[in-house]
Amino acid sequence: MTRDADKGSGHRQRLREKFLERGIDAFTDAEVLELLLTLGTPRKDCKETARTALARFGSLPAVLEAEPASLAAVKGLGPNNTFAIRFLHGVARRYLRERLRQKHYLRSSREVADYLAHALRDLKREAFMVIYLDAEHAIIDSAIVAHGTITGNTIYPRELIREALRHHAAALVVAHNHPSGSLAPSAADRHLTRNLHLACTLMNINLLDHLIVGSTAVPYSFADHGLMAAIREECAAIL
Repeated sequence: MTRDADKGSGHRQRLREKFLERGIDAFTDAEVLELLLTLGTPRKDCKETARTALARFGSLPAVLEAEPASLAAVKGLGPNNTFAIRFLHGVARRYLRERLRQKHYLRSSREVADYLAHALRDLKREAFMVIYLDAEHAIIDSAIVAHGTITGNTIYPRELIREALRHHAAALVVAHNHPSGSLAPSAADRHLTRNLHLACTLMNINLLDHLIVGSTAVPYSFADHGLMAAIREECAAIL
């Protein structure tokens, strides 16, 4: 083993020991990515590659969300590294989703925000997600049901209701992302929420909230900002 290889091996071992002793919070984003890359290429020094990837994509979440073709364009990132990144991201998403099941929605708002941010925040196009709840507002399941610009032309209330009934859901929370990073609800967002509320009400399903995921850790909540109450009043006058 050469002196450089021995030095790299010692550095990787120190990173592993640092994680075991102090946990992930003691790591910088560059160190997290570097150690992750070594899982794919354990004998390679990945420090500069990690820094290059972070500089290219701007953040650790953006690296994890990057498409394989974009990752492959980073010097030093090979197929094994790309696999490690994509696999970890998939595991994290599944973990956050599974952690929510059977938990009470209102008592788990922080965990819901974490899950939505991880699942939706860094997507390059809009995606629409539904969280299905039982009569006690425990979380049954969640799923992305549509991709693309979120309007009444892409989200069909009848299909959402069909899936809600299939899950035996008594209540729903819907969410979508704004790739621009903005949290401000658009006129289309409000119109869609109104239509979904009307459809849910006719089927005795309670639409609790519409969340918008942007660049911040905490999504925008229609309920917290009074928009759900206003929509309910408007729809009550129609029904």
